[in-house]
Amino acid sequence: FMKNINTVINVVLGIAVAVLFYFQFSGAKPAVVAGSKSVAAGDFRIAYFEIDSVESQFNYYKEVSNSIQAKAQKNNNELNQLKEVFTAKYQELQKNGQSMTEAEVNARQQELQQMDKTFKSKEQMMNNEMQDESMKKLQDVKKKITDYLAEYNKAKGYAFILGNNSDMLSMYYKDTAYDITADLVKGLNELYKAKK
Repeated sequence: FMKNINTVINVVLGIAVAVLFYFQFSGAKPAVVAGSKSVAAGDFRIAYFEIDSVESQFNYYKEVSNSIQAKAQKNNNELNQLKEVFTAKYQELQKNGQSMTEAEVNARQQELQQMDKTFKSKEQMMNNEMQDESMKKLQDVKKKITDYLAEYNKAKGYAFILGNNSDMLSMYYKDTAYDITADLVKGLNELYKAKK
Protein backbone atom coordinates (compact mmCIF):
# COMPACT_ATOMS: atom_id res chain seq x y z
CA PHE A 1 0.00 0.00 0.00
CA MET A 2 2.76 2.48 0.95
CA LYS A 3 4.64 1.61 -2.27
CA ASN A 4 1.51 2.53 -4.27
CA ILE A 5 1.22 5.87 -2.49
CA ASN A 6 4.92 6.51 -3.03
CA THR A 7 4.58 5.69 -6.73
CA VAL A 8 1.56 8.00 -7.12
CA ILE A 9 3.36 10.85 -5.34
CA ASN A 10 6.46 10.35 -7.49
CA VAL A 11 4.37 10.36 -10.69
CA VAL A 12 2.50 13.52 -9.63
CA LEU A 13 5.75 15.24 -8.67
CA GLY A 14 7.34 14.14 -11.95
CA ILE A 15 4.45 15.61 -13.94
CA ALA A 16 4.59 18.81 -11.88
CA VAL A 17 8.33 19.14 -12.51
CA ALA A 18 7.82 18.53 -16.26
CA VAL A 19 5.09 21.20 -16.44
CA LEU A 20 7.16 23.70 -14.47
CA PHE A 21 10.19 22.91 -16.65
CA TYR A 22 8.11 23.56 -19.77
CA PHE A 23 6.79 26.88 -18.48
CA GLN A 24 10.23 27.95 -17.28
CA PHE A 25 11.80 27.53 -20.70
CA SER A 26 8.82 28.43 -22.88
CA GLY A 27 8.50 31.87 -21.30
CA ALA A 28 4.79 31.33 -20.56
CA LYS A 29 3.50 32.45 -17.17
CA PRO A 30 0.22 30.61 -16.70
CA ALA A 31 -1.96 30.97 -13.67
CA VAL A 32 -2.62 27.91 -11.60
CA VAL A 33 -6.35 27.66 -10.94
CA ALA A 34 -7.23 25.33 -8.11
CA GLY A 35 -9.76 25.40 -5.38
CA SER A 36 -11.07 28.92 -4.96
CA LYS A 37 -8.13 31.11 -5.93
CA SER A 38 -5.93 31.73 -8.92
CA VAL A 39 -2.20 31.77 -8.24
CA ALA A 40 0.58 32.80 -10.62
CA ALA A 41 2.83 29.86 -11.48
CA GLY A 42 5.85 31.58 -9.95
CA ASP A 43 4.02 31.77 -6.60
CA PHE A 44 3.56 28.01 -6.33
CA ARG A 45 6.31 26.80 -4.00
CA ILE A 46 7.06 23.44 -2.44
CA ALA A 47 9.43 22.84 0.48
CA TYR A 48 10.60 19.68 2.15
CA PHE A 49 12.44 18.57 5.26
CA GLU A 50 14.46 15.47 6.07
CA ILE A 51 12.48 13.28 8.47
CA ASP A 52 15.63 11.46 9.64
CA SER A 53 17.17 14.76 10.75
CA VAL A 54 14.03 15.74 12.65
CA GLU A 55 13.96 12.34 14.35
CA SER A 56 17.58 12.64 15.42
CA GLN A 57 17.50 16.32 16.45
CA PHE A 58 13.94 17.15 17.68
CA ASN A 59 14.15 16.77 21.47
CA TYR A 60 10.47 15.92 21.95
CA TYR A 61 10.72 13.15 19.35
CA LYS A 62 13.80 11.78 21.11
CA GLU A 63 11.92 11.80 24.46
CA VAL A 64 8.97 9.96 22.92
CA SER A 65 11.27 7.46 21.20
CA ASN A 66 13.19 6.81 24.43
CA SER A 67 9.91 6.39 26.33
CA ILE A 68 8.66 3.84 23.79
CA GLN A 69 11.96 1.94 23.88
CA ALA A 70 11.98 1.92 27.70
CA LYS A 71 8.42 0.54 27.77
CA ALA A 72 9.35 -2.13 25.19
CA GLN A 73 12.38 -3.14 27.28
CA LYS A 74 10.25 -3.33 30.45
CA ASN A 75 7.72 -5.54 28.64
CA ASN A 76 10.50 -7.78 27.29
CA ASN A 77 11.99 -8.16 30.78
CA GLU A 78 8.61 -9.13 32.22
CA LEU A 79 7.97 -11.65 29.45
CA ASN A 80 11.47 -13.09 29.80
CA GLN A 81 10.87 -13.67 33.52
CA LEU A 82 7.70 -15.59 32.70
CA LYS A 83 9.61 -17.64 30.11
CA GLU A 84 12.33 -18.45 32.63
CA VAL A 85 9.75 -19.68 35.18
CA PHE A 86 8.08 -21.79 32.48
CA THR A 87 11.43 -23.22 31.33
CA ALA A 88 12.46 -24.08 34.90
CA LYS A 89 9.17 -25.90 35.56
CA TYR A 90 9.40 -27.70 32.22
CA GLN A 91 12.97 -28.83 32.91
CA GLU A 92 11.96 -29.94 36.42
CA LEU A 93 9.17 -32.06 34.92
CA GLN A 94 11.62 -33.58 32.39
CA LYS A 95 14.11 -34.35 35.13
CA ASN A 96 11.74 -35.70 37.78
CA GLY A 97 8.86 -36.96 35.62
CA GLN A 98 9.82 -40.61 35.87
CA SER A 99 9.73 -40.58 39.67
CA MET A 100 6.29 -38.88 39.76
CA THR A 101 2.89 -40.50 39.68
CA GLU A 102 0.80 -40.24 36.54
CA ALA A 103 -1.57 -37.84 38.32
CA GLU A 104 1.36 -35.59 39.33
CA VAL A 105 2.71 -35.58 35.75
CA ASN A 106 -0.76 -34.71 34.39
CA ALA A 107 -1.13 -31.93 36.95
CA ARG A 108 2.30 -30.48 36.00
CA GLN A 109 1.48 -30.71 32.28
CA GLN A 110 -1.80 -28.87 32.84
CA GLU A 111 0.06 -26.25 34.88
CA LEU A 112 2.56 -25.80 32.03
CA GLN A 113 -0.25 -25.53 29.46
CA GLN A 114 -1.95 -22.90 31.60
CA MET A 115 1.33 -21.00 32.02
CA ASP A 116 1.86 -21.09 28.25
CA LYS A 117 -1.69 -19.83 27.64
CA THR A 118 -1.23 -17.05 30.21
CA PHE A 119 2.10 -16.08 28.64
CA LYS A 120 0.65 -15.84 25.13
CA SER A 121 -2.34 -13.86 26.37
CA LYS A 122 -0.11 -11.44 28.30
CA GLU A 123 2.26 -11.08 25.33
CA GLN A 124 -0.67 -10.26 23.01
CA MET A 125 -2.11 -7.76 25.50
CA MET A 126 1.28 -6.07 25.97
CA ASN A 127 1.85 -5.89 22.19
CA ASN A 128 -1.58 -4.32 21.65
CA GLU A 129 -1.06 -1.78 24.44
CA MET A 130 2.41 -0.99 23.14
CA GLN A 131 1.14 -0.50 19.60
CA ASP A 132 -1.70 1.79 20.77
CA GLU A 133 0.58 3.84 23.03
CA SER A 134 3.27 4.16 20.35
CA MET A 135 0.71 5.23 17.75
CA LYS A 136 -0.73 7.91 20.06
CA LYS A 137 2.68 9.27 20.99
CA LEU A 138 3.90 9.34 17.39
CA GLN A 139 0.66 11.00 16.26
CA ASP A 140 1.28 13.66 18.92
CA VAL A 141 4.81 14.22 17.54
CA LYS A 142 3.37 14.55 14.02
CA LYS A 143 0.73 17.01 15.28
CA LYS A 144 3.42 19.16 16.91
CA ILE A 145 5.37 19.21 13.63
CA THR A 146 2.23 19.94 11.58
CA ASP A 147 1.09 22.72 13.94
CA TYR A 148 4.55 24.29 13.88
CA LEU A 149 4.71 24.11 10.07
CA ALA A 150 1.30 25.80 9.74
CA GLU A 151 2.59 28.70 11.89
CA TYR A 152 6.02 28.72 10.20
CA ASN A 153 4.41 28.80 6.76
CA LYS A 154 2.43 31.97 7.43
CA ALA A 155 5.57 33.95 6.64
CA LYS A 156 7.00 31.54 4.03
CA GLY A 157 4.00 30.93 1.76
CA TYR A 158 4.69 27.38 0.61
CA ALA A 159 1.85 25.54 -1.11
CA PHE A 160 3.08 22.18 0.19
CA ILE A 161 5.65 21.06 2.74
CA LEU A 162 6.75 17.44 2.41
CA GLY A 163 8.69 15.21 4.76
CA ASN A 164 11.34 13.10 3.04
CA ASN A 165 13.08 9.94 4.11
CA SER A 166 14.72 7.14 2.14
CA ASP A 167 11.45 5.22 1.71
CA MET A 168 8.80 7.82 0.93
CA LEU A 169 7.52 11.38 0.94
CA SER A 170 4.81 12.38 3.42
CA MET A 171 2.67 15.50 3.29
CA TYR A 172 2.86 17.64 6.43
CA TYR A 173 1.29 20.86 5.20
CA LYS A 174 -0.92 21.79 2.27
CA ASP A 175 -2.42 25.10 1.21
CA THR A 176 -6.11 24.43 0.60
CA ALA A 177 -6.02 26.90 -2.30
CA TYR A 178 -4.54 24.02 -4.31
CA ASP A 179 -7.18 21.49 -3.26
CA ILE A 180 -8.83 20.15 -6.39
CA THR A 181 -10.83 17.41 -4.63
CA ALA A 182 -14.25 18.86 -5.55
CA ASP A 183 -13.27 19.20 -9.23
CA LEU A 184 -11.77 15.71 -9.23
CA VAL A 185 -14.86 14.09 -7.68
CA LYS A 186 -17.17 16.00 -10.01
CA GLY A 187 -15.13 15.00 -13.08
CA LEU A 188 -14.84 11.37 -12.02
CA ASN A 189 -18.59 11.17 -11.35
CA GLU A 190 -19.36 12.74 -14.73
CA LEU A 191 -16.99 10.28 -16.42
CA TYR A 192 -18.55 7.35 -14.54
CA LYS A 193 -22.07 8.54 -15.39
CA ALA A 194 -21.14 8.90 -19.08
CA LYS A 195 -19.85 5.31 -19.21
CA LYS A 196 -23.02 3.78 -17.72
